[in-house]
Amino acid sequence: MIDNKIVDELSRYGQLHLLQFWDKLSSRQQASLSNQLASIDFMQMKRLFEGDETQPDWKAMAAMAGPPDAISLGQSSPRYKNEDAIDAGRNALKSGRIAMILVAGGQGTRLGFCHPKGMFPIGPLSNRTLFEMHIDRLRAVMKRYRVSIPMYVMTSPATDAETRLFLSDHDGFGLASDQLRIFCQGSMPAIDALTGKVLLAEQGEVAVSPDGHGGLLSAMAKHGCLEDAGDAGIDHFFYAQVDNPMVDICDPLLIGYHLLAESEMTTQVVRKTFPLERVGNVVSIEGRTQIIEYSDLPKDVAEKTNQDGSLLLWAGNIAVHVFQRKFLESVQHSAEGLPFHQAKKPVPFVDHDGSIVQPSGANAIKFERFVFDLLPMAKRALVVESDPKEVFAPVKNADGAAADTPTTVKQAISSLHRGWLKQAGATVADHVTVEIHPNWALDAEDVIQRVDESFHVVSDSYLQ
Repeated sequence: MIDNKIVDELSRYGQLHLLQFWDKLSSRQQASLSNQLASIDFMQMKRLFEGDETQPDWKAMAAMAGPPDAISLGQSSPRYKNEDAIDAGRNALKSGRIAMILVAGGQGTRLGFCHPKGMFPIGPLSNRTLFEMHIDRLRAVMKRYRVSIPMYVMTSPATDAETRLFLSDHDGFGLASDQLRIFCQGSMPAIDALTGKVLLAEQGEVAVSPDGHGGLLSAMAKHGCLEDAGDAGIDHFFYAQVDNPMVDICDPLLIGYHLLAESEMTTQVVRKTFPLERVGNVVSIEGRTQIIEYSDLPKDVAEKTNQDGSLLLWAGNIAVHVFQRKFLESVQHSAEGLPFHQAKKPVPFVDHDGSIVQPSGANAIKFERFVFDLLPMAKRALVVESDPKEVFAPVKNADGAAADTPTTVKQAISSLHRGWLKQAGATVADHVTVEIHPNWALDAEDVIQRVDESFHVVSDSYLQ
């Protein structure tokens, strides 16, 4: 029997259709569906659909937005020198005060890949997966600084089991068990875009999607990650997303500026190449740094320019941050109030006859929170510009799309590594593909120690 409290709740909010196949379900399926329904805040879903949930007035905010106070590419801060920042970052790494957060809740659907995106092969010659690329780099950082750096991997309900099995089958790609902590984020129901009714994915299962990377804090708190990090002496987290294999993991310059500025949340940005680029816009509003997602930024504001013709709102978010642990602890409950962002998406659902419908267009609304909405909560926030050719090449779309495809990402990785070799004085033949494993060289500085003018690359080369 279904709990009467659940029935009353469904009736109150017009969601009784979720029980229409109850009598056809096995006792195990009934228990699973009952648990799902008991965990849903139907009042919240109603408010979100009807627009009663408190939402930022993005248009008004955008009208007040100006460029962020940022440390520009290639320039030292007026207060700090690059050399001092690098020293501070290196010292923090050596002392074991840094951990890494890797967000890996996404699936490879848009890539035509029916597995967690972290399992997608992206090494230009090695075919290493995204997970392997990130872990290899982290291990090289640990080797350089002779320190253990734990990696906290956030999965989603859709990717958790397969991610755990994949990493286990590959022995964590060399990470020890105490260096790899996997935890799962929460989820939100998907609702019909016209009626607000919660959709069924199967006759006994609600259609859900991850609650966004903004669910990070509640997930870390739920699984004890913040407490564990504090006990281990971790003071700061380096945060990145799995789809960008060019993240300069635990970059001492970025970490150092974060430390010298006593920043609670530091954001790495790149200069946008055109006004409506699909990246979050890092801006300053009334003295507070925050991010306006590209979908929330009006076209006329996005196209504003300075007198020299450059974009006024130039700073693009690449989802690389450094967080103070104490800041995350202080806002973990406030984070529950982060705004929900809505996205209309095609979501398969069960119709009245019990058949699964594959929609041809966007039929549903998904709700998610974004971690960058923590920025306005930080008393001290910092923005640091980096070169996209060195740090940013996310894989998001299948080959054939205009950008962010496996082919363009592999080309970006190879171009970076070719540049390291040339900078060191090596001769590299035109159009050859180069991939450098972090064990061979972590960065351009390492390459200089390995090669000179006598080093020639005349064919595709994987240096490992």
